[in-house]
Amino acid sequence: MSNDTTLLFLHGVGTGDQADLWKSRLAASLARLGYPELDSVRVIAPKYAHALKDWDEREELPGLTVKHPSGDAAKRNRRDFERRVGAVEYRLGRHDRGGSLPGGDALVDLALGHPAFAQARNYVQDRQIRAQVLNRILSKLPTSGRLVVIGHSLGSVIAADLVRRLPVEVEITGMVTIGSPLANAGFGVDNLREVLKEPPVNLSWWVNFWNWHDPVCGRRGVSSVFPWMMDLRVRTDLGPDVHSAANYLAADVVADAIGFALFGSRSKELETIDRGLDIPLDSTEQLAVLALRYGHLIKSQLGGDQRDRFEGALRQVQAAAVESIMKRNADASRGTPSAIARLAFDYSDAGASVPEPLPARHLTKDDAVVPLTVFAAENMIRPFEIAVPVNKRQNAMRELTAEMGLGSQFGADVFDAAKRAHEVLSGGRGVDWIKWGALGVGAAALAVATGGLVLAAGAGLAGAAAITSALAAFGPGGMLGGLLTAGSLVAAGGGGIAYGLASPGTSAETLETVVARQLAAEILRKQHRLDPDPAVWRNLAETEIEVRRAYERLDEFSDESAPSLKEMKRKIVALERALKYLREQNLEPGASDAAHAGAESVA
Repeated sequence: MSNDTTLLFLHGVGTGDQADLWKSRLAASLARLGYPELDSVRVIAPKYAHALKDWDEREELPGLTVKHPSGDAAKRNRRDFERRVGAVEYRLGRHDRGGSLPGGDALVDLALGHPAFAQARNYVQDRQIRAQVLNRILSKLPTSGRLVVIGHSLGSVIAADLVRRLPVEVEITGMVTIGSPLANAGFGVDNLREVLKEPPVNLSWWVNFWNWHDPVCGRRGVSSVFPWMMDLRVRTDLGPDVHSAANYLAADVVADAIGFALFGSRSKELETIDRGLDIPLDSTEQLAVLALRYGHLIKSQLGGDQRDRFEGALRQVQAAAVESIMKRNADASRGTPSAIARLAFDYSDAGASVPEPLPARHLTKDDAVVPLTVFAAENMIRPFEIAVPVNKRQNAMRELTAEMGLGSQFGADVFDAAKRAHEVLSGGRGVDWIKWGALGVGAAALAVATGGLVLAAGAGLAGAAAITSALAAFGPGGMLGGLLTAGSLVAAGGGGIAYGLASPGTSAETLETVVARQLAAEILRKQHRLDPDPAVWRNLAETEIEVRRAYERLDEFSDESAPSLKEMKRKIVALERALKYLREQNLEPGASDAAHAGAESVA
């Protein structure tokens, strides 16, 4: 960011003559963090202590120049603001609104009545003094350009009051409040809570810093009043200067927020990341790149508000996925492949562009069956949830498989196989695509039990230990963890998953989802004359045996109407239907050989 940005500091009661102190403290903190010198920035610190004491001539309160948008424009403004605040939170730390100090509000109310706080009381209660202060500040400000606002103590109240009264061509690139009493109802000047019920369109983001020991804050931030902004706690020792602006500005996290607003990101890691190494992707990295490519292709199918929301979610998902892979590789002393490194960007910079994955590399049809079956069912922007029409996802899948050299029809067949598998298990009913994608909370435990492969055999991630390690690295809740879990279940075989699916702790819905995906993979293989996976039949047959055993154990003493028995019966029906379909399609191991031998015998 260029240094044409103006820094506005709004002081609290009795601190108007301390501008040089806080400026030197902030400059030292910025230098320590590697930001440019503060001398390159125009600093305005208006003095209005006298104006807080009394008023000389009657002045009009400056009007609201920044109007709140309505309808879809209001939704877009709120979403864009939340995206920018999310980027700042990603950079500075987790939002912490605090609690409250018992009797804290009463203490602040009592303080307002004390002569030492007369200036604060005057601003809150005397409209003429308030108008005089605001007009004096506005007279010092430029009529256009970028503005960074710091408000300390009463200055934070003035800052909030000022935001919507600025010239319309002034953009606030960041507002930082410190030691603010705004959470106290006594400082809600002129219905300020209603005036700022939504983030103003001229405000990029607002972060408030509070200190546990600062009595003015009352052990809490101000997001209880303005829920769209962000609170962060500053941790310092108890002392006589705990409320001072200099004390807050000495904290690295406060200086980092101000430096980011003034100069943009100081991060150089992405510029010197080696652009990655010329090494092959492992199976997890392959899955991540392919999934992100599919996500970007889905985004290109969307429009309007849905596209905006999907793009924002995908931005965060990509940042988290790339960061987690890089961290995993660093912990394992492994280099980062260039295909991963090129997808990295500075998420803390809300304006940073998101690199799209290159067109998907070629996979054989055998290798593509499992990951694409998973993609058709899974949420590619987990943990966010946006109901994308199935035809949009299918169109994106067709584009993906065309890029992979498999032909667009293969992408259409992925969804057709999923539809057919669901119809088999549901007895011919239509597909509920939302339920089709719901694996349930026990899926990660099942994945660890499988020892299955995520991609094709030999891809490099195999066995329960590897699944456990991957889930520990990426977690089951995000996009990568969800894909690893789902992929291992689609490709799984053996007694581990049979016991897991048969367990009363696994719902019938989860079993149906796992079986449907395995069945879909087999249907897709048959459509394209690929060899069937014998593990699918073996898994279903072993699971049916285990479910029947579990049913018999429960049936011996349980009521006939027991919910657990109904769940077991539902599992048995699903497994019977799946096995019957495989048998009818000659997908039972040895069935194709027997059919071929029979045909030769007839001949």
